[in-house]
Amino acid sequence: MLIILALVWRSYQCYCFDKLDNVAKFPMKALFFLRHSDDIDYITPVIYKWAKSGHACDVVLIGDSRLINDYRIQFLNHISDVRVSHIRDILPRLEYLQWRMLQLLWVHGIQRVVSGYCAALLQQMASEEKRTQVWKSIANRLLSRSFSDGARGVVVFDWFSRSSPISIEWVACVASATRKMGLGAVSLFHGDSSHVNQLTRRQEWKLQPDSVYSLGRIFNQVIAPNELCALRFRPFMHEQSIAVLGSPRLCDEWLEIMQTLLPASPLGNTDSKLKIAIFLKKDDFAILWEEVNEVIQMIAAFPGVELIIKPMSYHHRKQNLHRELELWHLSNVYVAGKTIHTTHLVNWADIVIDLATPAAYEAVKMRKPVLAADYLHAGLSTLAEFIPETRLRCRDDVYRCIDKFLSQGFQSFYIRSHWQHFMREVVDGPDADVLSRYVTLLEMEAQTRHVNVEQADLNTNAVMWDSVDSTQTLVG
Repeated sequence: MLIILALVWRSYQCYCFDKLDNVAKFPMKALFFLRHSDDIDYITPVIYKWAKSGHACDVVLIGDSRLINDYRIQFLNHISDVRVSHIRDILPRLEYLQWRMLQLLWVHGIQRVVSGYCAALLQQMASEEKRTQVWKSIANRLLSRSFSDGARGVVVFDWFSRSSPISIEWVACVASATRKMGLGAVSLFHGDSSHVNQLTRRQEWKLQPDSVYSLGRIFNQVIAPNELCALRFRPFMHEQSIAVLGSPRLCDEWLEIMQTLLPASPLGNTDSKLKIAIFLKKDDFAILWEEVNEVIQMIAAFPGVELIIKPMSYHHRKQNLHRELELWHLSNVYVAGKTIHTTHLVNWADIVIDLATPAAYEAVKMRKPVLAADYLHAGLSTLAEFIPETRLRCRDDVYRCIDKFLSQGFQSFYIRSHWQHFMREVVDGPDADVLSRYVTLLEMEAQTRHVNVEQADLNTNAVMWDSVDSTQTLVG
């Protein structure tokens, strides 16, 4: 009897594997929504690999229309079976204006856009019922454009936080309509988790799971680059709904392609003995700006040193550091403009000083020295936790490191076992074939939703409205 049961089980396994093989061979369709440069940075590699695997896809830009000129978007435009459009070129003009207005009202709040009688009128016009009608109409139009009846496919967003420029309510509506069509709804979490601790921003005072990550329930699957990112979702989602696959932006396959795509660097060769790139964080993080200013001036006083500061946001003129006028009179200190990409800086620099940003991981991948200036902010950087030799604990450490690099050079900085551990746990995952893992999961997710279309979204409304972040309201 046991032998018979074993044979039956084995036959069932073979049947399942055969079905998965057929899935991989059957062309599928994907619809990717991209908001801004970060989305493009992290998701473009997956789109590239999806198309190269024999599948078609549509890319819809839902942010600034100028992103259509981004060099990575132009690269995608030249791949067969990839169609790139901005949402305003897809929707009828009136529908686009409705969509745009509701996005502004949802994200910024009516009271912050208009006031008085107009606010009350807009509040009435933008009732939940009317918003839902507009959201559903647009969602159905976009999905019908990309997927025919019975098509196998998957819809992919990035991640949506409290500061997202796109309404989470609308995203939830798209995800709901996606499941009803028997398609998969997936979030590809951008970012590589640059902190191992939680309370890193200003006015973050409670050490508990952040409810914003309950929004992961909107999607069938959330894909994270590493376990540190995945941990944020685990209190709110089933284990099988979270996948850890490595960083698409930092995998070897994509970095090689990026070297051929990147616009020519405006940074030329100089006679400086030590070229340093400094990566800053946004102002909403708790940063000791006074000490950042002091450290930059101290480093600039070393002979033969040249520094370029890379703000995390192009709104750097609003940052506290920009008010330190003495910095801008230093002949060897510069601020990177919009035309200088992170990769340009990493290629140019001899070493990097980092305030816990994922941007520095590219330099680590290249084995260039990165100094994790943890004493300048409220976080414990992931880099310093995995590679302790990178941590700066005080201003004395900064001085000693710069002096050593100038006198002894900057080779053999990392301890090999530390570097390998960081690559495995934070960047690459189990091996370097990161993009293939993403494509395989998207294929399986598309097929799973297609097979189980009858079971799709029986409690859509509960998931959708319970998940929407209560901190984003129309009344602002």
